[in-house]
Formats: sequence, structure tokens, C-alpha cells
Amino acid sequence: MLEYTRDAAEIYRQSFATIRAEADLSAFPADVARVVVRLIHTCGQVDVTEHIAFTDDVATRAHAALADGAPILCDSSMVAAGITAARLPADNQVVSLVADPRAPAVAAERGTTRSAAGVDLWAERLGGAVLAIGNAPTALFRLLELLDDGAPVPAAVLGGPVGFVGSVQSKDELIARPRGLSYLVVTGRRGGSAMAAAAVNAIATERE
Repeated sequence: MLEYTRDAAEIYRQSFATIRAEADLSAFPADVARVVVRLIHTCGQVDVTEHIAFTDDVATRAHAALADGAPILCDSSMVAAGITAARLPADNQVVSLVADPRAPAVAAERGTTRSAAGVDLWAERLGGAVLAIGNAPTALFRLLELLDDGAPVPAAVLGGPVGFVGSVQSKDELIARPRGLSYLVVTGRRGGSAMAAAAVNAIATERE
């Protein structure tokens, strides 16, 4: 038989010990550092620490919102599927905006993506919600447009869209003018469903 570690608990222990030994977490407060560790664990890249933008209150504010029962609005079904229900503190509703059955018609009418259309469809629920955006820059752009138009402000945006078109620009706009939002996003072209879901899972339980 091949020699490799089979014990799940030991794999878990070694993984997080390696991350904390190799990653420079000095720029982050303790509660944010715990989320960043989870992001590193998800993608296997310790240099993610160099590509995180955040507000100091993001972990506290997002966890408080979840504890109060806030919905988690996800830009894709993959993000929604990655959120562990058992970690959620208040049986929170997890919504895939792209899967809303009304989204295709709205997207076609407005010439946008289904994720962005989903943000419009859930606009009344934005206040105090936690948004997990890992795929669609259009969803983040649309959120910011709605806030400019007076929509209620979510508690936090987590993750950050991945990709080559609009990803960088949407996150740069959020960081430059957060519009009252707390956020933790992976900057540049990086991001993705797994990282958005990992951020939610880490904040939901306040533990590794």
C-alpha cells in the first residue's frame, strides 16, 4: 500500500498547522485571520493573504446578522451548495439568486445576467442580509447600483467574483466606495464559489 496519511482528524490538524506556519496573517485582526485561514485551506495558496481586502468589522457584523436570522443571498447555486447548513446559527435561508425561477425573464428583459437579475428580485430583502458573491461581477455591480438608488444596505459582502471581465473592476468599486457595506473579498481576478462559501462557513461558526 502507498504511504499517506489516512486519519481525517490528523489531516485536518496538519493542514491548519501548515497554513498558520506558512501564511503571514499579521495584517489581520484575529477574527478576520480565522476567515483568511479558511480561504487558504480552500484554495491551497498561502499567498492569498496578499490579495484580501476587508473592513475591520466584517466578521463581527456578518456573524451578528446571521445570528439574527439574516438570509444568505448567493450569486450562484455553487456558492449556495457550499454553505454548510449545520454551521448556520439561526437556520438561515440560503438563496441562490441565479436559480430564482423569475430570473431568466428579468435578465432577458434587462439585458443582464441571471445573477444580477436575482439581486433585483431580492432587493427588498437586502437590508441586513449577507451576500456571498463568488462568480458574477454583474451581481456585485448591480448591488452597488441599487445601493446608489437607495436600496437597504446588506450587513456584508463576502468572497468576491472570479474572472477576467468585470471581476477586478467590481471589487475595486466596492473597496473605493463601500456604501455602508462591510466586506471581505479576494482582490484581483481571484475568487470563486468555494472561497465565497468558505468565508460564510467560517464566519457562521466563529471557529476553525
